[in-house]
Amino acid sequence: MKKALMIASVLFIAVVSTACINNIAVQELNNKAAEYMQKGDYESAMNRLQASIDLDATMYETHYNLGIAATNAKKYDKAIDAFEKGIKLKPDYANFYYSLGAAQSSYADELTQKEYYDEEKGETVEKEVTEENELKAIGLKQSAAASFAKYLEINPNAEDKSTVEEMIKDCNTFIEEKSVKE
Repeated sequence: MKKALMIASVLFIAVVSTACINNIAVQELNNKAAEYMQKGDYESAMNRLQASIDLDATMYETHYNLGIAATNAKKYDKAIDAFEKGIKLKPDYANFYYSLGAAQSSYADELTQKEYYDEEKGETVEKEVTEENELKAIGLKQSAAASFAKYLEINPNAEDKSTVEEMIKDCNTFIEEKSVKE
C-alpha cells in the first residue's frame, strides 16, 4: 500500500512539474511572438504561436494572436482557421468575430483583385480573376457579414458600431454586385 501511494505521489509530482514547465514554455513562446509582431515579422510570430498551440491548445488568446499574425501576413486561410478554433474555446469573445470577418473580407478582396504589386518585378501586374475565385469571394463576404453581425450581437455598445455596420453594408454590396454577374 505504501509503495502504491509513493508511486502515485511521484506520478502526481511529475504531471504537475510537466504542466508548470509547459506553462513557462508557452508564455516564453507567446512573449517572443509578441516581439516579432511588433517588428512586423509575422512569419516568425506565427511559428512561435503555432509552437505554443502545439504545447497547449486551450489558450484562446494564442489562437487569436495567431489569427492576427496570419492576417497581417496575408495568410487568410490560416487566419480564418485560427479564429474559428479560438471561437470554439471562447465563443463569447467578440474580437474573434470582428477579426474573423476582417480576414474573410480581406481574403475575398484578394481573390477578386485584378492587379497586384509584384515585389520581385518591382511593378504592378494584372491577373485574371477566375469564376471559382469569384464564387469563393461571394461566400467569404457572406461569412464576413455574418461574423461582423455576431461581433455586434455580442458587443452591442461597441465604440466602432457604425464602422462595423458600414463594413456589413460593404460586404452585402459586394455580394449583390458579384451575384448580378452570375
